Amino acid sequence: MRCHQQRHIQQTSLPRPLHADAAGQSAPVALGLGRTFTFKESGDDTEAIKKIIKGMLKGQRVRWPTTRALSGCASRSRRVHAGWRPGLSTLAIETSCDDTSVALLEIQKDNTPTANHDQLRTHVAYHERITANSAAYNGIHPLVALHSHQTSLGGLVADALAKNAGAKPTFVSVTRGPGMRSNLTVGLELAKGLALAWGVPLVGVHHMQAHSLTPRLCSTLESLPDLYQGPWTPTSLQPSFPFLSVLASGGHTMLVNSAGLTDHQILASTGDIAIGDCLDKAARALLPSDLTKPPYGKALEDFAFPNGASDYNYTAPVNRGEELTRRATKWGWSLGVPLAESKGGDKSSRKMAFSFAGLLTSVQRFMRQKVTADGTTTAELRDPESISLEERRDLAREVLRVSFEHLVSRILIRLEDTVGRKVKVIPEAGAEKIDTVVISGGVASNRHLRHLLRAMLDARGYAHIKVIFPPPNLCTDNALMIAWAGMEMYTAGYESTFDITPIRKWSMDPRAEDGGILGAEGWLHHSTPLPAVQRSQAITPS
Repeated sequence: MRCHQQRHIQQTSLPRPLHADAAGQSAPVALGLGRTFTFKESGDDTEAIKKIIKGMLKGQRVRWPTTRALSGCASRSRRVHAGWRPGLSTLAIETSCDDTSVALLEIQKDNTPTANHDQLRTHVAYHERITANSAAYNGIHPLVALHSHQTSLGGLVADALAKNAGAKPTFVSVTRGPGMRSNLTVGLELAKGLALAWGVPLVGVHHMQAHSLTPRLCSTLESLPDLYQGPWTPTSLQPSFPFLSVLASGGHTMLVNSAGLTDHQILASTGDIAIGDCLDKAARALLPSDLTKPPYGKALEDFAFPNGASDYNYTAPVNRGEELTRRATKWGWSLGVPLAESKGGDKSSRKMAFSFAGLLTSVQRFMRQKVTADGTTTAELRDPESISLEERRDLAREVLRVSFEHLVSRILIRLEDTVGRKVKVIPEAGAEKIDTVVISGGVASNRHLRHLLRAMLDARGYAHIKVIFPPPNLCTDNALMIAWAGMEMYTAGYESTFDITPIRKWSMDPRAEDGGILGAEGWLHHSTPLPAVQRSQAITPS
């Protein structure tokens, strides 16, 4: 598999010229319907950028130069990959689903008298997000999301440029996948145009990798959020590899062993629907109509715990048997624990997988059909108006508890199999060193999940394990995480060619059939970092 990955990465120790003619002069590059842009040594980028943005957002087709022509710097300039340094900056674009987001992130040096000068500090110069309004469709509508990207992205980029006084970044970062291909295209094509206009590199970012790396971004922010549950001393990028990642959102549920920047082994994933999808649909099934508003997961949490943490009243199960026990309620119904029952000789309760479809079906059935006192579901339909707020609230709390305990159960099994050694397995290299669990994705913003995870770890003997949740505004899709992932990839020597295309499904795992992050076409890897110099090229219309 390693050889398979390397086929897609062009190793470049020396920079290559941009599209140059036989005399060494820069040649015109075709960008869309009859417009021609020419690389020059200097000049004002503004008009070129405006024209490119305007053409992209009108849906004009773009014919990019060849991979070889754009794989290095323009003449009389040199590609720079000198690692982390003050002044390194990126403009980032995120359009993978229904959030349109743009960010400007730069590296700065903390020179305060008490500063640890080994500690990296970042400055967020700009970060905004616009979410498509698909409320009328009870979920994300692809065409509504696409239209929102097309109408919102140009304005956000213009605002970011104004905020940055027109200064061009070191490189451009953009989500390449996974996600909705048409939505990804809007951001990717505009990012290519900006990178060409500025004459700077492009980095196509893996969306889920960015979620996993978000806590490392948070450890560098000027105002360090209170995101660490457990002992931590800020001496370097945190968390350091390896660590466990749980990526929980409306489209993904994965437990990942993050062993390195591009090495994220998938330990468990959902076999049916994602946890965020389950909670969104459960909310639409059980919430009163006047409270059924997006974001549905947040609406479900607010309804279940109107007074916040004081309503939790949660006691963590002290062993696996207690965790798998179905809890009776005064309403007759009870929610079964996913994968609790073994079938066909397969011990499902320890299977490294997630399943949420059955849980959702139970919630929908209990809201639709009457249940007897002994827990038997009847064929008699319920009148929605007859279901009390108290029962609805109890069902909301129970679906949150069961789904979150199921999510945490696979973390505990992994810790038992490696750190705790309760089961004899051959762990991956470095597995015993894991002392941190990162929870990212939209579901990670749920406060009850944060409380429940910490309580379960403590109850099962893992009080020493650090738990990291990004701030709620960085749990959902955002361009700031794309900027940071781009920073990490760029300083490691990676950038993308200009012929890359969106990827709808893209694994993080280098052991996967597609080769994971580095298995995608279009990566360049600069194995010999060069001294930091400024790129001076610009693009102006001819």
